[in-house]
Amino acid sequence: MDTDAPVPLPAVPAPLRWLGTPTDWRVEGDDALTITSPPRTDLFSDPGGPDRFASAPALLARLQGDFTLSAHVTAELSSTYDAGVLLLHRDADTWAKLCLELSPQGRPTIVSVVTRGTSDDANGFTAEGGEIWLRVARIGGAYAFHASHDGHFWHLVRYFALDADGSHDTRAGFLAQSPLGEGTTVRFARIACARRTLGDLRGGE
Repeated sequence: MDTDAPVPLPAVPAPLRWLGTPTDWRVEGDDALTITSPPRTDLFSDPGGPDRFASAPALLARLQGDFTLSAHVTAELSSTYDAGVLLLHRDADTWAKLCLELSPQGRPTIVSVVTRGTSDDANGFTAEGGEIWLRVARIGGAYAFHASHDGHFWHLVRYFALDADGSHDTRAGFLAQSPLGEGTTVRFARIACARRTLGDLRGGE
């Protein structure tokens, strides 16, 4: 399994490269990707203590200008904090993730994390069935996270800045994590990436 070479995925118009090493992965057709994470892998910098984790495998591309990147995410959520993630990653201290994650209450939940040195952690609404549409967007100097039950009506989850210097030196892509478990498999289907600017941030279009 070669994780050093660029991964071609026609739905994403830029080379994708691995950050970390998955247990398994495969590209399916033009617009689907499956990632299996190793056991006890995470990406989190605990604001309440010294713990920092950067072991979850991610497949990332450097996208230019304003864009949207979306996927229908289905995850095998067996252990608490298992998650399928859309990730924005600038460096080890600066990144953000939009997750379909198994909460401590045992519910698939939309979770967002923004990290600038240390992470925050915010839970949103639940997603029954272990599947949801997720989307990240860059709008000028800011980013937005959205989630949708049907891929058409989008709920704003988070609006934030990440590239403080305006350089847009941030990669976007896909991650699977299993902080407490034996690994999880996440399928990202109907992946779509477009160079466009959202006209309605809160309505999602």
